[in-house]
Amino acid sequence: MSQHLAKQIILKKNEDRRIVQGHPWVFSNEIREMHGAPQIGDVVEVLTAGGLTVGNGFFNSHSLIAVRILSTSMEEIDEAFFRGRLEQAFELRRRVYPGANSVRLVHGEADFLPGLIIDRFNDLLAIQTLSYAMDARLELLCNLLEEMLHPAAIVERNETQLRTLEELPLEKGVLRGTVSPTIVTENDIRYEVDVLGGQKTGFFLDQRENRALVGRWSRGATVLDCFSNEGGFSLNAARGGAVTVLGIDSSELALAAASANAARNGIATAAFERADVFEKLAALHGEGKSFDLIVLDPPSFTRNRKTVPAARQGYRDLHSRAFRVLAPGGLLATASCSHHIEPGVFLDDVDAAARRSGRRLQLLEWRGAPPDHPTLPAVPETGYLKFGLFRVL
Repeated sequence: MSQHLAKQIILKKNEDRRIVQGHPWVFSNEIREMHGAPQIGDVVEVLTAGGLTVGNGFFNSHSLIAVRILSTSMEEIDEAFFRGRLEQAFELRRRVYPGANSVRLVHGEADFLPGLIIDRFNDLLAIQTLSYAMDARLELLCNLLEEMLHPAAIVERNETQLRTLEELPLEKGVLRGTVSPTIVTENDIRYEVDVLGGQKTGFFLDQRENRALVGRWSRGATVLDCFSNEGGFSLNAARGGAVTVLGIDSSELALAAASANAARNGIATAAFERADVFEKLAALHGEGKSFDLIVLDPPSFTRNRKTVPAARQGYRDLHSRAFRVLAPGGLLATASCSHHIEPGVFLDDVDAAARRSGRRLQLLEWRGAPPDHPTLPAVPETGYLKFGLFRVL
């Protein structure tokens, strides 16, 4: 056995293949035995059934993900380790979005910091710690962030249900400094971000490039933006030259923010309405309305694999309703943010809804998240966002 660490996890025979190929999660049912009585939050060495070291990582006996691999070279997991990984992540963002005042700084497993999300909005940082061990190192992380970035404030947005899988409480609040709403600019459009009150960490950064794409295809179009949230797609469409834009959402807070953002940018062609999207699409069809471009950016329809069949039915129903109010030759921009829905499955469901509606599709663009949300080829879960732009005949 390796002498690097006293606390070790030994995998069952043949259960090392996925890990050796670069996937950082060891599931509890893949473990044959444990040595050194590892405790929740400990750093453990992971070995194959034959005794070869795979790497080291955080251990959690209470989670289905029993180990999250941090290093395949057995680096010591100390302050210097985290400083180095953070700097590596920050350098990528400086390269891909130089001068941007809103950006995802750390994207969990894809930045080799599993269970850690950090978003930046001007001099405010929003952090999520999604694993027990990362949460236990929250003070260390805040110290490093203050040292490296000198933020005015750091907040935690740890309300996500993913934390319950690690037996962590749901929490939100200011960790360091003083917080106030801030204005960020994306694609030359200004948005007010509330890092404590907004959804997720305050703003959905993962649709940055896709919002710009919709703007480029909107000139002269009538646009319907479903699940419009704070108006990102709507405002890009209006700025891109849309004749009219109607944003639909069920949240009063989101609609108020969208209207304020439209006013902030001097955009008068975008209007927002509170409604259930499924019901509104049916009502628009009944009124004989049609649109040249429809955006569908719903929240995740599934939290786990058990609900995938119901989620797929939901996507087919949603797209069928949208096709009924999309003008011939019109454009559909549609997204799925659930990693449980694989890209091919999502495409199949959009196509099935089109065929059921008597429509034909041409796929013009197929995208994911922007480069500040990198993906790892060996970790499909990091490529959660699917975004397609279709011409519908």
